[in-house]
Amino acid sequence: MAPTRDGQPSAWRRSGARIEAAVGALTEGAAALLVLVEIVVLFAGVVARYGFDRPLVWSDELAGILFLWLTMLGAVIALRRGEHMRLTAISRMLSARWQHRVATISATLVIVFVAEIIVPAIQYTESEWMVRTPALGMRDAWRVIAIAIAVLLMLVLALARLFENARLGEVLAALAIIAAVAILLWIAQPMLLAIGNWNLFVFFLVLVGALMCLGVPIAFAFGIATFTYLALMTPVPLTIVVSRIDEGVSDLILLAVPLFVFLGVLIEMTGLARALVDCMAALFGHLRGGLSYVLLGAIYLISGISGSKAADMAAVVPILFPEMKRRGAEPGELVALLAASGAMSETIPPSIVLITIGAVTNVSIAALFTGGLLPAAVGAGSLVLLVWFRSRSESRENVRRARGREIGRSLIRAIPALILPFVIRTAVVDGIATATEVSTVGIVYAALAGLLIYRQFDWRRLYPMLVDTAALSGAILFIVGAATAMSWALTQSGFSQSLAATMAEVPGGHLGFLAVSMVAFAVLGSVLEGIPAVVLFGPLLFPIASSMGINEVHYAMVAILSMGLGLFAPPFGVGYYFACAIGGVAPDAAMRRVWTYLGVLAIAVAIVALVPWLSIGFL
Repeated sequence: MAPTRDGQPSAWRRSGARIEAAVGALTEGAAALLVLVEIVVLFAGVVARYGFDRPLVWSDELAGILFLWLTMLGAVIALRRGEHMRLTAISRMLSARWQHRVATISATLVIVFVAEIIVPAIQYTESEWMVRTPALGMRDAWRVIAIAIAVLLMLVLALARLFENARLGEVLAALAIIAAVAILLWIAQPMLLAIGNWNLFVFFLVLVGALMCLGVPIAFAFGIATFTYLALMTPVPLTIVVSRIDEGVSDLILLAVPLFVFLGVLIEMTGLARALVDCMAALFGHLRGGLSYVLLGAIYLISGISGSKAADMAAVVPILFPEMKRRGAEPGELVALLAASGAMSETIPPSIVLITIGAVTNVSIAALFTGGLLPAAVGAGSLVLLVWFRSRSESRENVRRARGREIGRSLIRAIPALILPFVIRTAVVDGIATATEVSTVGIVYAALAGLLIYRQFDWRRLYPMLVDTAALSGAILFIVGAATAMSWALTQSGFSQSLAATMAEVPGGHLGFLAVSMVAFAVLGSVLEGIPAVVLFGPLLFPIASSMGINEVHYAMVAILSMGLGLFAPPFGVGYYFACAIGGVAPDAAMRRVWTYLGVLAIAVAIVALVPWLSIGFL
């Protein structure tokens, strides 16, 4: 075999590329079809129940079966695309040579983990063979086999990618390092058992931290730590890891995640997002700092439609940034404002984090949707004051004020887009659709508006949008599954009781608890991002908050806004780098500027924490 310039045999590269392409074609086509089928099934359930008063008793069950397949295939696609969430701030500091070596170790660790859980996944599938679903009478094994198949596909895909990108010597070195650490932990097993729950520090702080610093995707880091802890420290069967992943991703409420992600990209494609932005630009664009106000308002409104912060920013930036730059705005300042707007809008329904909190803590989704609007408005108001202060000396030269006819025309054009958030909220609050089903109502509305009103619907973009939806959803929900397994391990170890006792003794009563929670969730949001932090610590901290007399909806708002601060705070906040990538600005250009905006938002979060009425006043 003729070697390439980097020493990798060209035949290995070609074989790896062919395998990767085959897996990609298979999984992407199936996942795109599953997203469409989920939309049809759930919307048919709404129409049958609300329109004809003849509910489809099997619709939720079928949607749940397909949901696990969609999640697992989406996780495979995300692995192929390199879109699983990971911490990259540390590896970016290394030289190119060491970045490649660390990436090889990270990829090898992914292979080791999926290889470890293949047998437990097959055993779990066999254990579910005798279980039948109540409405359709299907064997549950046909649902959970999705985990085993996805794990096998991940193994094939990860090996193919390794063949493409790494030399044999680098792979052997990575395996040697991993084997050395595994042997060290095995030798230390008696000592780790002797120190009791202090061994949690080794597995779930030191090991997880080391894995994340190596760039191992967060979901896989959680999975490796949990599997290793259970294998060395407990006698429980390792199928429990697979069963907890299944439990974590199979809550039907979480099906709202892929559907709202799809709705987010759909409103951009159909012109609804542009109609909203154009309307606000006509109303406020002539003011000093006017387009900054428009940016904040657009993120606030669109967040109430898409539920995805990345989708919000991607919909607004191409419309506003070119004109803002033409007016003299610094690119770094724009990205700093964009990042702050993303942090501000985390509680605006139908936020994916809100849905996740409802799923893992059993707090009413409708109550969370109602309670999230005012806290976000407080954050938006604080940013508006900052923009006003900083733009007092801004030149309005060559800025034309829109005429009354232009404003009226843009307002009329924006009416269908303005109605959509109210359609979504009304459908949930009035019981027309569940929090899961309501996304399909929004999807159908947006599609009809694009086809019939805005006459903007690019059929060629539909398939890539469906695949992107599956990939992003798989990346998010695989974290939820792995974090659920880790949370179970922490709970069984007695850690939750110890944490509850420690938090209950925080000085200052409920205000002290809220203050500590704000700091803790900001740190967790920076390191783990919102969803894994919620899944890990929501079931532990929400009962403590409730026992102290703190309303769960109020506590949810404080936790989410605090996580938003961490998520968009450099150097670890992944949301900050999303904003830089979407805005086309180097992270260094905005890092110094973003802290002023985040500082103002921190004051807004403190106000929300001190005034519970802002969260629960309209419940």
